Amino acid sequence: MDEPTSPSGVADPRRWYGLAMIALPCVLYSMDLVVLYLAAPALAQDLHASGTELLWITDIYGFMLAGWLIPMGRLGDRIGRRRLLLIGAAAFGALSILAAFSTTPGMLIATRALLGVAAATLAPSTLSLISNMFPDPRERTTAIGIWVMSFSTGAAIGPLVGGAMLEAFWWGSVFLIAVPVMGLLLVLGPRLIPEFRDPAPGRFDAVSALLCLVAVLAVIYGLKDFAENGWRVAPIVPVVAGVVLAVVFVRRQRRLPDPMIDLELFRRPAFVAALGANTLSFVVNFGTFLLIAQYFQLVLGRSPLVAGLWTLPSAFGFIAGALVVPLLVRALRPGFVVAAGLAVAAAGLATVGQAGVSSGLAVVVSGSVLLALGVAPVITLATDLVVGTVPPERAGVASGVSETGSELGGALGIALLGSISVAVYRADLPHSFVGVDAGQAETARETLAGAARIAADLPAATAQPLLAASRHAFTHGLEIATLTGAVIAVVGACVAAVALRRVGVAAAPTEDPARTEDGFPQR
Repeated sequence: MDEPTSPSGVADPRRWYGLAMIALPCVLYSMDLVVLYLAAPALAQDLHASGTELLWITDIYGFMLAGWLIPMGRLGDRIGRRRLLLIGAAAFGALSILAAFSTTPGMLIATRALLGVAAATLAPSTLSLISNMFPDPRERTTAIGIWVMSFSTGAAIGPLVGGAMLEAFWWGSVFLIAVPVMGLLLVLGPRLIPEFRDPAPGRFDAVSALLCLVAVLAVIYGLKDFAENGWRVAPIVPVVAGVVLAVVFVRRQRRLPDPMIDLELFRRPAFVAALGANTLSFVVNFGTFLLIAQYFQLVLGRSPLVAGLWTLPSAFGFIAGALVVPLLVRALRPGFVVAAGLAVAAAGLATVGQAGVSSGLAVVVSGSVLLALGVAPVITLATDLVVGTVPPERAGVASGVSETGSELGGALGIALLGSISVAVYRADLPHSFVGVDAGQAETARETLAGAARIAADLPAATAQPLLAASRHAFTHGLEIATLTGAVIAVVGACVAAVALRRVGVAAAPTEDPARTEDGFPQR
């Protein structure tokens, strides 16, 4: 390809077009996490999927995605980040077609698992490419803000696009959204995105990749089981097994001449503090989001579509928060911005906690907007610090570590805040109701959704007291869970203010990674 820089060294503006191409799969990445939930009823009926099969269809994608992020980040450092991105895009497009025309639940589960592996190439590749394409710290912060915004955009438009597709076509159409997007990336990506790789990558250790994969899968599975079924012995086993495997993984990295993760990264205070702040943001954000979605539908009685529309203000708040970061870091140190963002998020969580049973719409929407405005700068700056404080040749695996932290944070948030909400709900709800048998009462005590199902089959005079008590109990659980999240965010803000107090805007080390003949030349 033509040289993307001038002889004088002036950066070619094509890198911004390359950023636009990088953002495309990120939008799709987050859309794919949400649109399947809309299609679940139709595909379950068409494929005759059991409840267990439907759970695996929806969950296996996220499990495989989380488990493969770090190995894929390391693989991108080795074979080239653009090459891995394009391979992943081609696989994602082909597998999306296969998923759309699946004929059995088993076929769709297998395809979704492979889609998760393909998706794991996207996030670390795109983020590490940004760190190489934008060596200037201020430009990189802007680019990462756009990258973060693209995920929020996908999550915001996913339910709308998916809903429209399902109105006009069959359930498989939601998978075909990916095909033209990935096709465009495959055509224009080689022209607009330069190639980068580690000049001395060493050997790719398959044993480390397997240990990492199984450890992350086990922890994520256990946390999800804990969130869905409450405190039992069963979810503890995979979490403990995952932690043990993680310890084995770390010990192996210390012995290898070419480790998958350079443990020296964790001796960098800025790297560790930024990684922690990023993970914490996902804990409070994901844990609250699912509770808010249930509140809109099961307490306020809004339809799924209307509930989705009421989440748009927070999506716009997230976008605004991500875009304002470059302006903030011109005047303020990153540590202050991160701490202030977590403080704003805490205020948003506390606001959500004030919601009532019948009059909480404005309160929850305004609180969720504050939460989004707070966590967006934290995620943007923390991501920038994670990839900006490591050498360019390690950007791929650093990106994988960052994204794995995000996935673990989301799972932990859902498990922690969700379990608190459920515990309060069950403690508040009476054990018996007039006209409700013991089995029905026990089902109602499990979840608010269970109470709503039971109430739908009862006479109005019996159903109304059950629903009223269930909604009050859920709202109290929402209050305690969000206030707990607010306390966590405040503690995180204090830690970030201290840990990042001496950190300036992240600057990439000066050494350049190797570039192929069609990459950006040395400046």
